[in-house]
Amino acid sequence: MAKKTFLDFEQPVAELEAKIEELRYVQTESAVDITLEIEQLSKKSQQLTKDIYSDLSPWQVTKISRHPERPYTLDYINGIFTDFVEMHGDRHFADDLSIVGGLARFNGQACMVLGQQKGRDTKERTLRNFGMSKPEGYRKALRLMKTAEKFKLPVFTFVDTPGAYPGIDAEERGQSEAIGRNIFEMAQLEVPIITTIIGEGGSGGALAISVADQVLMLQYSVYSVISPEGCASILWKTSEKAEVAADALGITAHRLKALGLVDKIVNEPVGGAHRDTDQMVSFLKRALGDAWRQVADLKPKELLERRYERLNSYGRFTDTKAGK
Repeated sequence: MAKKTFLDFEQPVAELEAKIEELRYVQTESAVDITLEIEQLSKKSQQLTKDIYSDLSPWQVTKISRHPERPYTLDYINGIFTDFVEMHGDRHFADDLSIVGGLARFNGQACMVLGQQKGRDTKERTLRNFGMSKPEGYRKALRLMKTAEKFKLPVFTFVDTPGAYPGIDAEERGQSEAIGRNIFEMAQLEVPIITTIIGEGGSGGALAISVADQVLMLQYSVYSVISPEGCASILWKTSEKAEVAADALGITAHRLKALGLVDKIVNEPVGGAHRDTDQMVSFLKRALGDAWRQVADLKPKELLERRYERLNSYGRFTDTKAGK
């Protein structure tokens, strides 16, 4: 079995799991039958995990959304879609590997699927720039979406990025223009768009592929205008206040659902998506099927009107006039 990675607040579970592994080792090495003890400890570990995950802070949810074993875009593409053919390059500058995408089938329906991809090990993380896209990544995404529009194919996007890459080379090639162009073009795309926040939904890097008709969000993912560390660095001049910032930003799925910014929360297995990838894939496939049925029969004009109304409905404010 691969060794599990536990977060700081999961240490009581980590200790129990270590005891269970020890007992399993003892059982294989001796004639003593301790199956009952192992089952009891396993049940206790499961219950303890449920208790911990029933009362998580926004900062703890942020840590789960960044878990190194969490399923990434390619895991969902391989588990949910069939006949996937990856497409490369933006036809302007380069092929940004932090965004993957291509043609596929969803329950037999031809579609375009794309999303941010982080890396599993140091080499892949460097190759994919930790899921932080440069302008060529967003231009590749837009090229794929315009191709989908040309052939009247629905678009499925998966968001998982700390944010757009803030390097000098990205700025030189028009990072903000690329993000703004994607938002502008997606608002007018004449095919259904279904977006799922599967991990971190950070800043403009997330918005550039998440203007959609249906927005789904995994239970322990986050979606925000800025990372908690970035917010803390601006407001308090130190990233150590990230926990306070996470609480104030309202970045969790249930908070965003209450604000009307996401349409559906997709439940995760006990302990998060990384504890049972197959079950998470099954949950998300069902949710995507429901989301697709809601927009599949809409004509382009109706689709665009609904999307425009949706964008205009974001935000709440109170107009107060002084002196009257």
